Amino acid sequence: MIAAELINALIENPAVSREEVEDLYRDPEMPVLMVDADSVADVCQFLRDTEGYEFNFLKNITAVDFEEHMHVVYHLYSMVLRHKIMLKVQVGREQPVVQTLESVWCGANWQEREVYDLFGIEFAGHSDLRRIMLPEDWQGYPLRKDYVHEPDHYD
Repeated sequence: MIAAELINALIENPAVSREEVEDLYRDPEMPVLMVDADSVADVCQFLRDTEGYEFNFLKNITAVDFEEHMHVVYHLYSMVLRHKIMLKVQVGREQPVVQTLESVWCGANWQEREVYDLFGIEFAGHSDLRRIMLPEDWQGYPLRKDYVHEPDHYD
């Protein structure tokens, strides 16, 4: 798979525009695309269902805090064609929200909950967005760079 071919196929899809997908890195082993937060579910649906791409496995969802903004990072893999891709979605720090991918891959449920729990990024449309690792009364999001741990009854 060539990153340029993938981008061209994405922007030919009526649900996706050139402004919503940006080619960041054209590594033939793993292209990296920046995707608009409002389009990520459509892009992923296209990548899963389109012959020649067939990204049928969501390997991982994680996030990165850059202090001024955050990225949600998706690693996708095609078990049929044995290729992979990384998608990044930039979100703001004050109200970090991205679409859920539960309708595309049901396994996104717990991975999105983990990102929510540790970074505070919300997934719009998620069926059960709540903490998965930390207690419900935990204050803050421990993988954010501005997180300050206060000793409490859990220590």
